[in-house]
Amino acid sequence: MRYLSLLAGLVLASACTTQAEDSPYFGKAEPPDGQVLRYTSGSEPESLDPQVSTGQPEARIYVALYDGLTEYHPETGEAIPSLAHRWEPNADNSQFTFHLRDAKWSDGRPLTAHDFVYSLRRGLEPAFAARSAYLAYYIAGAHAYNEGRGKAEDIGVEAIDDRTLKFRLTQSVPFFPGLVAHQFFRPVPRQAIEKYGQAWTQPEHIVTSGAFKPQIWRPYDRLVVVRNPRFWDAANVKLDQITFYPIEDHTTKMNLYKAGELDAVYNHVPPAAWIDRLRMTKDHMDKPEAAIDYYMFNTTKPPMTDIRVRKALNMSIDKAGLAAYQRTIKPLTAFTPEGIFPGYPRPVGDPFDVERARALLAEAGYRDVSGRYDPAKFPIADVELTYNPSERNREIAEYVQAQWKQNLGLIVPLKNMEWKTFLDYRAKLEYKGMARTGWVGDYMDPNTFLELFITRTGDNGTGWYDQKYVDLLKEANRQNDQVKRYAMMAQAEKMLLDAQPVIPLATSSTNWMRKPYVKGMHPNPVTIHAWKFVYIEHDPAKW
Repeated sequence: MRYLSLLAGLVLASACTTQAEDSPYFGKAEPPDGQVLRYTSGSEPESLDPQVSTGQPEARIYVALYDGLTEYHPETGEAIPSLAHRWEPNADNSQFTFHLRDAKWSDGRPLTAHDFVYSLRRGLEPAFAARSAYLAYYIAGAHAYNEGRGKAEDIGVEAIDDRTLKFRLTQSVPFFPGLVAHQFFRPVPRQAIEKYGQAWTQPEHIVTSGAFKPQIWRPYDRLVVVRNPRFWDAANVKLDQITFYPIEDHTTKMNLYKAGELDAVYNHVPPAAWIDRLRMTKDHMDKPEAAIDYYMFNTTKPPMTDIRVRKALNMSIDKAGLAAYQRTIKPLTAFTPEGIFPGYPRPVGDPFDVERARALLAEAGYRDVSGRYDPAKFPIADVELTYNPSERNREIAEYVQAQWKQNLGLIVPLKNMEWKTFLDYRAKLEYKGMARTGWVGDYMDPNTFLELFITRTGDNGTGWYDQKYVDLLKEANRQNDQVKRYAMMAQAEKMLLDAQPVIPLATSSTNWMRKPYVKGMHPNPVTIHAWKFVYIEHDPAKW
C-alpha cells in the first residue's frame, strides 16, 4: 500500500523537513512536479456510485467524477451553472426548466436530458434503497414512487428534448438550483450500468461526466483520478491528476502533510491540540461552515423511547466545555448552525442543567425508594454510543462519555465501527442508544438541515417522525416572503428540539490545511471543493 510506504519513511522525512521558526507555513512547502494533487478523502469510500453514499468521504470524490446541473461555487458554496448553462423557475418556484450544454460522457456518448430522467428514476426505485432519495421528494410523484405507491413515469421530471429538462415540484422550492448540485441528482451512465451491473464503478468499466475519471482504485490504499478530456469544460481544468488516500488517523494525515507527502487535508483533520500553533500559519483554513456535529437517538428502542431520558442525556453535556476543548467549534443547542443564514430566527434548545437532567431521569423511573435519581436503576446494558473511527470523533465521544459519568453516574460504552458498515447500521436503526453523526449543508438554506426529518428513512436515522413537523416545513417553503418562511421554519426547528431525537453538540468552523501552492481551493461554507477550479501554482511569487 502506497500510503503505508509513505509512513515508513515519515519519521526520517519529518526530521529532514523541520519547519524553520520564521516559516509562515506548516512543514514542507515544495510543490509536486506538474499539475498533480495529493489529497486524503477520509475513510475508504462506500461506493463510486453517486446515488449510493451520503458521506463526506464519498462526496469529495463524486464532485471530481460527476458533473451536475449546477456546481458549488468554490468560495461561497452557492449554486453556479454547470451542465445546465441556465435555468428558469416559474412564478412560484414550483417548476424549473434547465437548459443543458453540449456535453459528453467520458466514453464519448452525448450526455442529454434523458440521462437525468433515467438517473432520477433509478435513484428513486424502491429496490435501490438510496439513503438520499428523500432529497427528491419535492419533485412530483417522487415520494410515492420511492415508497412503492406510484410509477416511474409519474415522477415530475421530463426531457422536453435532448437539451431541455423540466422539473414539476409539489410546492415552492426556491433553493432547488442549490439542491440539484447534490450527488444524488448528478447523472449516472445508463450504458455502463446496463452492461456491467454493479461492476460498472470499477475503473475499467466506469463512465463519468465530471472533470476527472478513475485510473486506479486500490481499496484501502488509493484512488487515482485523471483529467477527463471529454469534459465539457476540459480546456479550463488545470489538474492532470488527483490521488485520494483513504487515511482515517488524523495525526498520520497531518504528519504526511508536514512532510510534504500530502498537498491538502480535508476539514476537521488538524487535531485540537495543534490548533493554536496552526492558526499562526498561512496554510490553515478557518472560516464559518454550514455544518453541525450531533448525536442521534434510536427512539425506537428503550430507554430512548422516553423523551425524558433523551432530554436528560442532552442537558447533562457541557457543550461550552466541549467547544473550549476542540477549539474550532461553538456550542450548539439548536439544529441549524450559528451565523450562517442571516435573518433566520434560530431557536434555542435546552441548556446545560445537571440538576434538571437528574430530576428527569428520576421522573422516568430511575430512582431509589426516597424518589431521588439512582444511576444503578438505569438500564445501561441497553445503551451504547456508536461512532465511525477518526481521532476527532473519538475525542468527542470520550468527552461526552466523561460528562455522563461525572454528571449522571452513567458509564456509557463506546463502540466504533468502520464507515461503510456504520452508515447502513445507523440508517437501519440497528444501533442501541446513540450514534454519532454530523451534517454539512447540501445547499445554503436552513432547510438542508431540517429536511433530514421529513421521512422516517434515509439520513434521519432516529426513528422519530412527526407529520405536523413535515407539514409545517412544507407550508414554510410555500411562502414567497422570506421573513414569513424563516419564521415558520424556526417553528419547525423548535418542534424538533422539543422532541429531542438528537443531541446537538457543536457548530463547526472550517479547520483544514492546504499548501500555499494549491490554488482555487477555498474554505467555503459547504466544505466541498469543485476540483475543476483547483491547480498547482509553481511560482512562489504568486503564493
